[in-house]
Amino acid sequence: MQTGSLHLTSRYVEGMMRKDKTRVLLVDDQNVVRDGVITMLSFQPDMEVVGEAQNGVEALEIARRAKPDVILLDMQMPVLSGLSTIPKIKAFLPDTRILVLTSFSENDLVYQAIKAGALGYLLKDATRTQLVQAIRDVAEGKASIHPSVAMKVIQEIDDAEDGNKMIETLTQREFETLKLIARGFSNQEIALTLYVHERTIAKYVSNILKKLHVSNRTQAALYAVRNGLATAILS
Repeated sequence: MQTGSLHLTSRYVEGMMRKDKTRVLLVDDQNVVRDGVITMLSFQPDMEVVGEAQNGVEALEIARRAKPDVILLDMQMPVLSGLSTIPKIKAFLPDTRILVLTSFSENDLVYQAIKAGALGYLLKDATRTQLVQAIRDVAEGKASIHPSVAMKVIQEIDDAEDGNKMIETLTQREFETLKLIARGFSNQEIALTLYVHERTIAKYVSNILKKLHVSNRTQAALYAVRNGLATAILS
């Protein structure tokens, strides 16, 4: 590993060619954190770390080349913070999923990260099992937020009365889809549950985001919980 500088792993090209593995980019300014996570993920047969960076600027550069499936992103970093990095990455890699991995759980920071486009938010005191599962969930398009964090950010969502009014604009199928999103289902899983094509679910999700005035499915999931459509958020 090359410490303290932008680095593509030696397995970068191989990782780019393997479609059976989730390609992960790790972005954190602490060497020990990067080393630990890379070692941990090296034991996962369905994951491939294709690069690492120590700040947002390096993350943007390596993401353009590696085109990872999932980016593990810290919030507080020098040069360019994680929060500022998220929209920049989504601008040129809209299909890349971002999982925030940080020590900070402040309500506003979590909400802003999700609003910017992060699909998951995990604290660094999470267990190995929780981290690995969160990466898998986010790679599949599922929102992944630890319940302790989710319940904090729910308070940032619009109040229940206004939320209920907007939810009433959803069709029955959109309403069913929203409830499944809140349970952490991916589009594929929702399609199987509702017996429709996955493209139809994608259209439902797009309509839901527009009607609820939210920017991604994680916000939609939190919105559903805030308005009583689910009893537990994602883990």
